[in-house]
Amino acid sequence: MRGVRIDTLSPRRLAPGVAAIVIAFDQATKAWVVAALSDGPVVLIDGFLQFRLVRNPGAAFSLLRGAGSLIALAAIAAAVLIVLMVRRMETRFEAAALGLVLGGAIGNLIDRIFRGPGLLDGKVVDFIDFDFFPTFNVADSAITIGAALAVLLAIRQR
Repeated sequence: MRGVRIDTLSPRRLAPGVAAIVIAFDQATKAWVVAALSDGPVVLIDGFLQFRLVRNPGAAFSLLRGAGSLIALAAIAAAVLIVLMVRRMETRFEAAALGLVLGGAIGNLIDRIFRGPGLLDGKVVDFIDFDFFPTFNVADSAITIGAALAVLLAIRQR
């Protein structure tokens, strides 16, 4: 059986593929965190890095606490916009950047839908905790990396 070569994928196929990988990894890590860290954190590097279960009602990096439903609606709008943008992507780098953002947005949106008592009011599971930085998750990382890559690509194209 032959594998899929990334360098032969069109941007239209690469973006959803990247998004699917981000969603799968994000949800798998969150499932592990909820199961394994309910009794307390796992210290990886004392005084620097630990995995700690945090349920975040706000946006990435614990911003906008209490605006979960509004954030969920913004994530839905962003996902729709990205899907529309992918149709016009010309390069795989652009597609990868948008795939990262799309996957991260959907990963956190899944938490908003399924980790709360009502529609769109769930809390996002965060767990990567550097002592000097707000706690975050795989989806937050994907959004940040994808957005940074998109900005760098836009600057480069100018």
